[in-house]
Amino acid sequence: MVDGLIGIKVGMTQVFEENGTVTPVTVIKAGPCVVVQKKVKEKDGYDAVQLGLVEFVRPDRVNKPLAGRFEKAGVPPVRVLREFRFEDGSDAIKPGDQILVNQVFQVRDNVDVVGTSKGRGFAGLVKRHHFRGGAATHGSMFHRAPGSIGASAFPSRVLPGMRAAGHMGNARVTVRKLQVVRIMDQENLLLVKGAVPGRNGGYVIIRKS
Repeated sequence: MVDGLIGIKVGMTQVFEENGTVTPVTVIKAGPCVVVQKKVKEKDGYDAVQLGLVEFVRPDRVNKPLAGRFEKAGVPPVRVLREFRFEDGSDAIKPGDQILVNQVFQVRDNVDVVGTSKGRGFAGLVKRHHFRGGAATHGSMFHRAPGSIGASAFPSRVLPGMRAAGHMGNARVTVRKLQVVRIMDQENLLLVKGAVPGRNGGYVIIRKS
């Protein structure tokens, strides 16, 4: 079986255990996914399956190369495609098969979740790099400025890698070893402990740790 699925982040909530403890969880709509293409080591150099998240896509939004690939696999068009490695003994997987959340994950499994963090636009040093900043009183004129960014005489330039103000967020982020708390088969929902990167409604990749 494959080691992951494509999902959509729904939001955060909390679940109550039998002993009364409260666990913060993120709700992810994991799948259903459909196998669009299967790659084998003899032909492609590695073993993997290309999955697509089943959701409505207007036909005019699919270009001809992708439409031909979907037609060859016998599946409806999908918006998001991702590749996942599959374990030994998964020869039965073929294009057109549907992969459900309860076929891949079980309660108490550890998973890695990959998503795109929220975009924060142009941010300064204090927000972007957690600089402390200068004094706010006693005539100080140094509040949220960067301070020294290099020597003047030598090398007379700003060295690469200097932390500075700039674009913040909207980057690929991986959160590792989140525990699966619950699985709701009928709704294809996966509840994982803790926070997941990205906005509500954003696409994420869930893989076994």
